[in-house]
Amino acid sequence: MPDLTVTSAQSPAADTSDDRIFTTHSAVIVLDGASAYAPVPVSPSTYADSLGRHLRDHLAHDTGIDLADALADAITATTIQLGLTAGRSPSSTVTILRRRDEHVDVLMLGDNLLVAPGRTITDPRLDHLDIPERHLYKQRLADGTGFDDTHRGLLITLQRRQAARRNRPGGYWIAETDPAAAYQAIRATIPADQIPWAIVATDGAYTPMKHLGITDWPTISAMTTADLHDVVTRCHTWEHDTDPDARTLPRAKRHDDKTLAAVRIQLPAAATDIPTPS
Repeated sequence: MPDLTVTSAQSPAADTSDDRIFTTHSAVIVLDGASAYAPVPVSPSTYADSLGRHLRDHLAHDTGIDLADALADAITATTIQLGLTAGRSPSSTVTILRRRDEHVDVLMLGDNLLVAPGRTITDPRLDHLDIPERHLYKQRLADGTGFDDTHRGLLITLQRRQAARRNRPGGYWIAETDPAAAYQAIRATIPADQIPWAIVATDGAYTPMKHLGITDWPTISAMTTADLHDVVTRCHTWEHDTDPDARTLPRAKRHDDKTLAAVRIQLPAAATDIPTPS
């Protein structure tokens, strides 16, 4: 029996999304390739797919490997495979949840969200950067400008300014070409009996979910694939029909890719051996 089971939904489907999900017997990996508004040598989906496959292979081969070591090796392998250069390459968030003996290990790099009983884990460092274009594009959307040429220009400038502070002290850390970023990830180790379930979501899913009040996480954790698909479809439909110009919920584009994974974690087996009196 696997150490965990994963039920998931994506919008759009994986073959047209920059999000990726990979699983092993004991781990789930969720990646969100960052939308590229300035030219990059390969697509964010190609980058996220390569990185996720290398990570999956590491975790399947060595179930006890340190998660940062696995991510560092995967970043190096992806950089070589795709011929990437620092500062001019796509990047991706990474969330890993792994059951290891009587513990669950979590690694978070970038602004995915992990919710479990009594805890929420995310990486706010990118959002904390004080870059004027980020505030300006959101204010313009709230004022009703829509996704015009000025908006697109602001996103290009914003992404270039973010790249200048990528994987640097005082900036933010993300999977790109520098394996050292893996050791700056947010990490946690939790006793397995305290985390029977977890939800992992990319920001394209959890941002509208929170706005719409779809936050009954224990219920979501038990949903079927069809139920999860209904959740991401509801978010997409709201964006399309109710807030198409992102005036109510300012965001970089009308529809960001949405990935939602519900993870059920097998609890440690209870001791059953009862000593026999001598």
